[in-house]
Amino acid sequence: MPMPHRTFAQLAKRRLVGKEGRERIREVRALLAELPDYRNGPYADLRKWLMSEIDDTRVRSRAVHRDSLAVRREGAAQIALVGPPNVGKSSLLQALSEIQIKTGDYPFTTLRPVPALTRIGGVLLQLVEIPGLIGGAAEDRGGGRALLGVLRSADAIVYCCRAGGDPTELEVVRAEIAASGIEKPAILAATRADEADEAALSRLATAFPDLDVVPVSILDEASLDAFREAVWRLTGLIRVRLQNDGSVDPEPVALPPGATVTDIADWVHHDLGATFSGARVWGPSGRFDGQRVGRDHALQDGDVVEILR
Repeated sequence: MPMPHRTFAQLAKRRLVGKEGRERIREVRALLAELPDYRNGPYADLRKWLMSEIDDTRVRSRAVHRDSLAVRREGAAQIALVGPPNVGKSSLLQALSEIQIKTGDYPFTTLRPVPALTRIGGVLLQLVEIPGLIGGAAEDRGGGRALLGVLRSADAIVYCCRAGGDPTELEVVRAEIAASGIEKPAILAATRADEADEAALSRLATAFPDLDVVPVSILDEASLDAFREAVWRLTGLIRVRLQNDGSVDPEPVALPPGATVTDIADWVHHDLGATFSGARVWGPSGRFDGQRVGRDHALQDGDVVEILR
């Protein structure tokens, strides 16, 4: 008996995350080989979608982006790591993902935006390191306009500053971003926190009273966990898990705040979103576990949902 089409669709999306070019095409073809060969219905729709992924991937591979630093979005949200040169952005990105980046104790080690996927609370998020911004970036000094263009498309910003560093360096960066009219939810990562004392962290908090200061060190896993939680809160998303036949999916679905049962049913498959009759919920949004709710029931972070056909 073939895998349920909704389960297959979820599996396919997961297997394609982070893959591009030839690797993505190989994975799509492997999925096509596993797909039941029905001419109509949801399996046929899945086949059409996978075939279109091959064409889209080839187009992206052939495209030439002159003078462009655009970063292809992946994951549930895109978070930019921003700060002056040589404050540990690359080291932090490397500690949070499997990407290998050239790092060094000197400015401008990174010359182009570097994206990487990281999993926080079961959800894949995309972190993008923006090369060090300098004074005059808004007027294109140091190629600043292209870098600010990448930042403009991000969902949120993590400002990075050495915990024991000079706050004025970050003030210059923030002034350039403000001059460009970019406003995003933001926090401040006080990097190399293991090298600083409480007085240094207090100076940062005083210099940037509008930002939550999160001390982080790549040598301290507890601080990395606290940083991950701060990044998750920054996204504003909620995590909802699906239940099917008594089994709860270990990987949550990320949804915007205020999302309803209809939204998660539509995420699984458009046909399901149009035809399901209701759902049962376990978690913060229900009055009791297993409560039956309607299509417009608003979900909350941590809910488990079973869609009823």
